[in-house]
Amino acid sequence: MRYPPIQPSLFIENRRRLAALLLPKALAVVNSNDVLPTNADGTLLHRANSDLFYLTGVEQEESLLILFPEAHEPRNREILFLREATPLMETWEGRKLSKEEARKRTGIERIEWLSEFPAIFHALMCEADGVYLNSNEHSRATIEVETREARFVRETRSRFPLHEYHRLARLLHRLRPVKSEAEILLIRHANAISKDGFERVARFVKPGVTEMEVEAEFAHEFIRQSGRFAYSPIIASGENACALHYVQNDALCRDGEMLLLDVASTYANYNSDLTRTIPVNGRFTKRQRQVYEAVLRIFRQCAALLKPGLLPRDWKKAADEFTEKELVDLKLLKMSEVKKQGPDKTALKKYFMHGVGHPIGLDVHDVAGIGEPIQAGWVMTCEPAIYIREEKMGIRLENIILVTDAGPVDLMADIPIEPDEIEGLMAGGHSRKAPRRK
Repeated sequence: MRYPPIQPSLFIENRRRLAALLLPKALAVVNSNDVLPTNADGTLLHRANSDLFYLTGVEQEESLLILFPEAHEPRNREILFLREATPLMETWEGRKLSKEEARKRTGIERIEWLSEFPAIFHALMCEADGVYLNSNEHSRATIEVETREARFVRETRSRFPLHEYHRLARLLHRLRPVKSEAEILLIRHANAISKDGFERVARFVKPGVTEMEVEAEFAHEFIRQSGRFAYSPIIASGENACALHYVQNDALCRDGEMLLLDVASTYANYNSDLTRTIPVNGRFTKRQRQVYEAVLRIFRQCAALLKPGLLPRDWKKAADEFTEKELVDLKLLKMSEVKKQGPDKTALKKYFMHGVGHPIGLDVHDVAGIGEPIQAGWVMTCEPAIYIREEKMGIRLENIILVTDAGPVDLMADIPIEPDEIEGLMAGGHSRKAPRRK
């Protein structure tokens, strides 16, 4: 691992919370993700299954967890199955978890090799009345390739057609949005790495650098601090910032342009999400500052609304209203256009066409119950924006906010966001360390 071991108490508590939601005499199964192929004999880097990691802290491929809280034999109530290493495997792939290492990491006493799974699973299915199987139920998921979980669901239902089956994802979507103190500390660590990356880049950027050189500065800072990109970095200069998921990162950063940086680190599988928009030459023009300050006002208003009980649709509605007012003040819209645009918000969507934020955690767009009110313990992004294609400018600002009963807590409050702070940072007067330059 690139990070110090996480205390197993986090995963023990997560399993306890899930077990409390299972129906009587039911078991649950969670699989790791597949190692995905590329071309020829290549493979992508393995990405831990977020649900399996949430319950065990294990990232290793082909791992599998069974929870059966009411199993007759106590030793059958939690079982983790691992791929058994061979000398040849470790020669090519490096060390794998031993059973003792897995016990220490997860707090699960019974660890078995994967070869033992079929017989053990058959015996437990004969005892169980119901089965919780997992699937990707994220509302924005596009599923074109059969996953390891999907294969397991298909094969299990074929072998055991008379059991009562349940959706595990619905339970995990209730549990995962509410972050424990241990999880919030890991997110804070990811935020700190993101902060250092942004400050390094802000002092590096000047007219004539390329977007890919900026990406390299982020990569250097993230990797040296045991992090990695939480998502494909968006480094968009000028009009490129008007493409929401621009990831080519190959253009020249020109004098007089703005540079949108939607780049953040992950740490120990917990994600950060940060967006700043900075002037390439280090100084805002009058118009750039005008638009920037409008987005910043919207950000402050939207962040202040994040309290328990808020419905995501009501938050979005408020963000739209704040943005419409600013667009009128910026003379991009007329009030008559706002009043007659109807529920499809066609006038607004020319300049602001996406949501205002989302839960974040083990996934950047973390899971949550669809339409459920925001609760204390949720960690949300807040990311308003104004895109003006005719002015070749897009400005988005984004921080991560912890929702509490006492009010919202900005977990990125120490990262420069005021326009004067940005200019000071780019002039070299704000960061605690200078970037490494050739």
